Amino acid sequence: MEGGEVNPHAGEPLPPLEIPVTRTLIVSGALASRDFQDVHHDAEAAREKGSPDIFMNILTTNGLVGRYVTGWAGPHAALRKVAVRLGVPAYPGDTLALSGRVTAVTYEAPEAPGGESATVEVAVRGAGRLGDHVTGTVTVTLRTAAGQEGASPGEERGAAPADRKDAS
Repeated sequence: MEGGEVNPHAGEPLPPLEIPVTRTLIVSGALASRDFQDVHHDAEAAREKGSPDIFMNILTTNGLVGRYVTGWAGPHAALRKVAVRLGVPAYPGDTLALSGRVTAVTYEAPEAPGGESATVEVAVRGAGRLGDHVTGTVTVTLRTAAGQEGASPGEERGAAPADRKDAS
């Protein structure tokens, strides 16, 4: 999934994204977020504590949810808020299937010509084989296609200049 220029509207679905949950992802995510709890890197310790295996930590989940939304919103998006609720654990061998839908868009008046921006709220769900691993809401601020340099009204999302409807 690669973001481009967007003109989001409430009700718009985001393209799905599937992320394989590997031992490497779980352990590296825990280490990168300085979460040294043994249940995120030691399978035997996780089993002793009642889990069938190591499992992904919340900070890795937050990062993946943020990546999902900013990947759709494009390089001009700024992540403003990630509010999630964890459900079932994500274990090695699972696939985290992320889906989302725009729930609210607030357009802001441009401060300069071509500077239109929007604050966008997206409801996100990440499900695995056991059910919902994460649900929540992400808020981003982005420049809309109308606010992108060289963009034309009605331009197709992500179209290169030669691919525009009005190109000659």
